[in-house]
Amino acid sequence: TQTGHVSDFPGSSIYDARMASDPHAPVPLALELLTRDELAALVPEYLLCGHLIDRAGMPHAISAFGRDGMRDVAIDEWMGASPVYTRRMQRALRFEGDTVETIFKGMQLDVGAPPQFMDFRYRLETPYSGEFWLDHCGALMDVEPMGDDYVVAMCHDIEDPTFDATAIATNLRAQVRPLHRPPRTPADRQPHCAWTVIIDDEYPELPIPAAATAMGATRAANVELATPDPTEPGLGDYSGPLLDDLRFGDWSRSALLRIAEEVSLQWHLLALSFLSAVRSRLPSADDAIGISRRQFTGIAGLTAERLRNLFDLGDDVVALASVIGLHPAFKPAAYVDLSVEPEADRLVVTVGRGSDAVIEGAWPALLDVDHLDALDAIARAVNPRFVCEATGSTGEDLVVTFTMGDTDRPEADDVALTRFSTGADFAFATRGVPVAIRPTSGA
Repeated sequence: TQTGHVSDFPGSSIYDARMASDPHAPVPLALELLTRDELAALVPEYLLCGHLIDRAGMPHAISAFGRDGMRDVAIDEWMGASPVYTRRMQRALRFEGDTVETIFKGMQLDVGAPPQFMDFRYRLETPYSGEFWLDHCGALMDVEPMGDDYVVAMCHDIEDPTFDATAIATNLRAQVRPLHRPPRTPADRQPHCAWTVIIDDEYPELPIPAAATAMGATRAANVELATPDPTEPGLGDYSGPLLDDLRFGDWSRSALLRIAEEVSLQWHLLALSFLSAVRSRLPSADDAIGISRRQFTGIAGLTAERLRNLFDLGDDVVALASVIGLHPAFKPAAYVDLSVEPEADRLVVTVGRGSDAVIEGAWPALLDVDHLDALDAIARAVNPRFVCEATGSTGEDLVVTFTMGDTDRPEADDVALTRFSTGADFAFATRGVPVAIRPTSGA
C-alpha cells in the first residue's frame, strides 16, 4: 500500500480538526503540537528530503568545479557532517556502543540512508562483523543515467572514505568494504550493491577527519534538545535489538519529536559542511554563499511541496504557515528562531537574527532583504500566486510578508533542478512488523 499523505495513517490531522472547530481561526500546524501518528509520517519525509539536499547542491558544484571537483566537495561534506550527527543520534536514542549493530542502527536514522528510497538491508554475523546491501538505491537511479564516470565517482570515490567516516563514529577500527558495487554488471544486477563491515583489534585506528572536528565545534553540533519521556507509550529509545525496518508508528511521541529535531540538525550540519567545502575551493566567500543559497532554494521548495502533500493541506495562508512552521530548514527551535503569524489575507514571518543558526552562518543566515529565494520557493510550492517581500529588517529581525498575487508564477529553476531526482515523487510503502536482527554467531 502506497502512503502519500498523513491521512493514510491512524488518527486525524490536527489541521483538519482545528479547521473543523473554527474554520476562520488561522492556526497553523506546528512540529511540537503534532500527534504521534503525524510525527511518524513526518520523520521519513525529513530523512528523504535531507538526502535530496545533495541533489539541490551538487549540480552547482559540478558547474563550478567539474565532476572531479564535485566528487571532492561531496567527500569533504559527508566526512565533516556524518560522524558528528551520527554520535548525536546515538546519544539521543541511547544506542551508544562499539559494535557493528550500533553502526547499522545509526544508518537507519541517517539522511544518507533514508528508508526505502535507500533500501538498506542488514545481516549480523558476530557483534563485530556483518554485511549490508541495498535492494534499492535511489541515488543510483538518479546517477546511473549520467554515465559510468558519475557512478564510479559516487559508488567508489565518495563512498569509500565516507562510509568509513560514518563507521568510525562508532569504532575507530571499523572498516566498510565492498563485496560488489556499481557500475552494475549485468545492467540489472540485484541487489544494487553489497558491503562488509568488520571491526578488528588488528586494524589500525582511523583518524577523525579534520572536517568532522571542525563541524563538531559548531553550535549545530552542540544544541541541547529534550530527552524522550520514557513513560510514554511506544519505543522511547533504540537500546533494544537491531530491527530490519524502523516502523516509526511504533515509537513514542516524544522520541519521534526528538528524532525529527535531530534529523533537522543533520540538515544543518550537512549544509554547513557543504558550504565549508565549497568556500575552501573558491577565492570569493560571496561566490560560495551564492551556491549555498541556490542549494537552499532547491531543497526548500521541493520539501515544501512534499510537506503540503503529506498533510493534504490547502493553498491558503494557513497552509503556507503550516509548511514553513514544519520545514526542517527552520528546525529545531533551539537552533533557529523563526515565527509565523497568519492573518486573513497575509502571512508574516519573522527570522530572528540572534539564533545560533544565524550566528554561525547556516541557511537562515543567508536570508536577507535581497535574498528571499528560498522562502519564495516554499511559498510557490503551496500556491504559485504567493508573493513574498521583506517588510522589515533590523539588526535583530528580518520580517517577510506573504500575500496573494493575481497570477501564477513559474517554479524556481533551482527547484526544477532538484526535481531531477527520483526522490521528488517517491512514495513510502507500508511494510510489515519489524523483525529483530541478531548475530548468527556469538564469536
